[in-house]
Amino acid sequence: MSKISLIIQREYLTRIRKKSFIIMSVLGPLIFAAYVLIPMYFATLEDKEEKIMLVIDESKLFTEYRADGPEFVIAGTDYLKFQVVEGVPIETFREGFDESGYYGILFIPANILASESSLIYSTKQTSVEISQYLERSMDSEIEHLKLAQHEIKDLERILAEVETSINVRNIKWTKDGKTQESNTGVVMGLGYLSGMMIFFFIFFFGSQVMRGVIEEKVSRIIEVIVSSVKPFQLMMGKIIGVGLVGLTQFLIWMVLSALLVTGLKAAFFPELNRTPTEQVVASDLFEQGNGDQGAMSPLEEIPEVGDLDMAQEIFTSLKSINAGVMIAAFLFYFIFGYLLYAAMFAVIGSAVDNETDTQQMIFPVILPLILGIYVMISAINNPDNALSFWFSIIPFTSPVVMMVRIPFGVPWWQVALSGSLLVGTFLGMTWIAGKVYRTGILMYGKKASYKEIWKWLRYSS
Repeated sequence: MSKISLIIQREYLTRIRKKSFIIMSVLGPLIFAAYVLIPMYFATLEDKEEKIMLVIDESKLFTEYRADGPEFVIAGTDYLKFQVVEGVPIETFREGFDESGYYGILFIPANILASESSLIYSTKQTSVEISQYLERSMDSEIEHLKLAQHEIKDLERILAEVETSINVRNIKWTKDGKTQESNTGVVMGLGYLSGMMIFFFIFFFGSQVMRGVIEEKVSRIIEVIVSSVKPFQLMMGKIIGVGLVGLTQFLIWMVLSALLVTGLKAAFFPELNRTPTEQVVASDLFEQGNGDQGAMSPLEEIPEVGDLDMAQEIFTSLKSINAGVMIAAFLFYFIFGYLLYAAMFAVIGSAVDNETDTQQMIFPVILPLILGIYVMISAINNPDNALSFWFSIIPFTSPVVMMVRIPFGVPWWQVALSGSLLVGTFLGMTWIAGKVYRTGILMYGKKASYKEIWKWLRYSS
């Protein structure tokens, strides 16, 4: 067995036997699911604390007078009530408003149609939910008032009839002549998730290489090791060994996530296990012939999905994404993206004597990854613009940005160019890192800078 293989085996077995690896491998999918679902759950929770808001309506447009007194025409909710007051200046409520028990004061000026602005006075910050509710309600009421000025009869019925909501559905034509319905939001979410996982894996496992080098250097065990193996062999064995640990953990997460998703579908969405009807043969959509009367409208063939809730629509849309392509692309960009950055992390680990000293050197290394995250946000909205294209080609950002673009569909030549440059850059960086590494691992008691590392590279020539 070669020396590199022995180092790989040592690094791999040492790490997968740790309790932290076993725990994270099992709990990883659950923690990640909780990380995504818990904020979504909290976002859906309603504020059930009853709030009473005073209303001072100088415009008189939102006040309706009844026998029992003035009433705000905008309906309250179960937990938000309105109470109209008249003839009382706002300044009267300033003193002791906290003890009054009121949530706030909605002031509607007399010139609201011209200013298009109302005010909320309170001693606390008004919630976004209440502000948006008031804005929507007042907009709707003013629109009704403006339409009523045109003396349109039966206004409520007409507004109800003209109210329309169009659902834009995305239909993809596949190469084998079929149609698949997809959801842009699901595709965006999958791309974002893939890019973030690539960033997380590269940074997490790359930093493990750096910490491993520092630990061996501080304990002086590195001097014993390099007496038996070449520094380059040690570096490559450490990089590949830690990378295999990451790949093993990813595969475990994939299997557990698949089991988790299957279980959730069977338990909560059994209707999704029926024979899929999303795919329709493209040739059946348009009947060939000389006459147009026999032509079939595409909408008559595309099945209705209006009754599907959000979760069902997500599962249905995922079927339109080629899972094999996504997994293969993820593995490729994870492996070579990790190898590229792990070589740079190994250089940093060899150049310092403790982890504290890495702070000043690690930022320039991870800066392209951070920049890739920012570009990834732009690529989600526009995956084909020039910014997204170039950053998916540049090797230092392509692992993150290209993974966002792939779910939307990327020409094969762009993927091939991006992959080739990534592999070539990895080989070149490994050559550079190896020359610096063999000098840095034996340097003690001196804080290295990038200028010093450049000298090591020249000395090793």
